[in-house]
Amino acid sequence: MKITQLEPIILHAPVTRGGIADSTHKLSHWGAPGVAIHTDTGHVGYGFSGTHAHLATDRLIVDCILHSFGPLLLGEDPREVLALWEKLHKQAEIYWVGRAGITHLALGAIDIALWDLKAKEAGVPLWKLLGGSAQKKVEAYNTDGGWLNWPLETVVSDCKRLVEEGGYRAVKLKIGGPNPREDLRRVEAVRQALGPDIRIMTDVNGRWTLPQAIQTGSRLQDFDIVWIEEPIYFDDVEGHRRLAETIATPIALGEQLYTASHFRDFIHAGAVHYVQPDVVRLAGITEFWQVADLARCYSLPVVPHVGDMCQVHQHLCFAHPACALLEYIPWLRDWMETPAKIVDGYYVAPEAPGAGMTPNRRALEEINRA
Repeated sequence: MKITQLEPIILHAPVTRGGIADSTHKLSHWGAPGVAIHTDTGHVGYGFSGTHAHLATDRLIVDCILHSFGPLLLGEDPREVLALWEKLHKQAEIYWVGRAGITHLALGAIDIALWDLKAKEAGVPLWKLLGGSAQKKVEAYNTDGGWLNWPLETVVSDCKRLVEEGGYRAVKLKIGGPNPREDLRRVEAVRQALGPDIRIMTDVNGRWTLPQAIQTGSRLQDFDIVWIEEPIYFDDVEGHRRLAETIATPIALGEQLYTASHFRDFIHAGAVHYVQPDVVRLAGITEFWQVADLARCYSLPVVPHVGDMCQVHQHLCFAHPACALLEYIPWLRDWMETPAKIVDGYYVAPEAPGAGMTPNRRALEEINRA
């Protein structure tokens, strides 16, 4: 099997109710720039990054895939995924201009497509290729009912609906608004509405300073919160370490970390309790696995950040022993040939060969128009 062509992909999918917001971002669409890798056997592998659907930057990612990495891939055997990852990751001319950011997102999309190809060629879902089991329980927690721009009554009613109709036993709320007291009121209202048996996570998206995180974060234990996610600036290892030593609520982070070495620094410092790698922020599945192995060495649970890449992340959760919980945000559900499926709050192991990243006909038509 040889790689014959790299086809660019840019897909922009609308988010829930036409727009959502957290403490630092507002979104109307989720961006999925990526690549279809074609082979001389007719197999096609798909891989995407995840963005806030800014067309100019999405084009930069796709250009990097095609023109920087593409010439290094043509004619290669796509099944040699680890060797190809090392080849691309060590390409000095590319990483001279960035060992994270656009070059890393581009490599991540390529790596996902290569693993998708490898599983399709083997005729098995990726989780099985990686040695996982369909009998494993992978619980879903839902983030799509707790956005910061929604009125409190909407957040409360949506969280109740997710529990009562969707079967979820865990939900996540966005906090980090202008008024910390309002953050606490949101958490208190949802806790009262859901009762003591439903787990609640909170996410600040890096908004607070360390003093704010200490003051407000210390109050979250009153509501039995599972974790506080990205409480302060994403790269601040020392600040997260000091916060972890000060408050009782565990810290979750990782969606904004680009490399395994970034995760190593946080884990070694004791600055994180729930590790949240993302295949589209890291350089794909290959580097995700490195982070998951590292976390397991420290007995830390791995809870992948979705960014609506739950199609591929569910495969990794069924395969890796450190993973038993996975976020759910359904923005790409209507655009994938085999979207993630949840029954009674748990993911159902995919049966189709590949990594679950093949776009459906509707998505391909949108891509062609773009």
